[in-house]
Amino acid sequence: MAKLLMKFLGMSLLLVLFSVPGTAAAGGLFGPPQSLSREKGGLNTTVGFDYHEDKFEGNGTCVFRQNRVYSQVAYGGARHLWEVYGRIGIADLEIEDGFRSRINTTTSSPDDFEENETPFGALGAKVFLPLGGAFGIGAFLQGSFFFGDFGDEVRGHWNGAPYKAELNVRDLWEITSGISVSATAARGIILYAGPFIHYSEARVTSSRHVSGIPLLEEDATMKNKTEIGGYGGISVPLGRGFHLNAEGRYSERFSAGVAVTYTYQNGGL
Repeated sequence: MAKLLMKFLGMSLLLVLFSVPGTAAAGGLFGPPQSLSREKGGLNTTVGFDYHEDKFEGNGTCVFRQNRVYSQVAYGGARHLWEVYGRIGIADLEIEDGFRSRINTTTSSPDDFEENETPFGALGAKVFLPLGGAFGIGAFLQGSFFFGDFGDEVRGHWNGAPYKAELNVRDLWEITSGISVSATAARGIILYAGPFIHYSEARVTSSRHVSGIPLLEEDATMKNKTEIGGYGGISVPLGRGFHLNAEGRYSERFSAGVAVTYTYQNGGL
């Protein structure tokens, strides 16, 4: 059993690092499958940073890039078997070449869509099954929603006449579910990896429709291009109840994040 699990863990790490077509997305890190609360159960809190990329399609295909900073409160059950958590944070949004024209009769400046500091929230849950020894397997479900709209302006000339348009990305949300195998090494270090499925969408609207710039040509619902990816990470105890978590997610694009978790030794209640 141990050899089989190690092979699965290794294959999952390769899945993360190389060629799984899909989307790399999350409202923050997924984390190890087991709760980081104390053995008897209780609270843990986290602060994290996540760099996130995702391919969307609707009016053409484009790459959404985000930097997300968040705070999390979680409650884990006894023996690390389950956990529920909530997050709140802020994020920016850059759409690479979101305003770049595809035709000579339309010019635009700037080429990229950029917006800062929109709040988001996330709720999630995970379950964990120890498999004996240092190994275990778990699953999670996580959903995120952005409370505000992202907006940016573009100017240029269309058929020789000047124009100005504002593009808004509204109602951006995502839901992700995955499974992972974990292996606990010396000093309580946890290695984990596995696949995930993901769905995300947003409504894109423009104050003026401009030919040659796909996102401005018509209002549309944008959806993530594909829905399968892989992830892997490491959780390292730092002492005094603190843990450092680093995680990567790979598909057509690469995303990564770091987080620090504090475990309340008295349960937190």
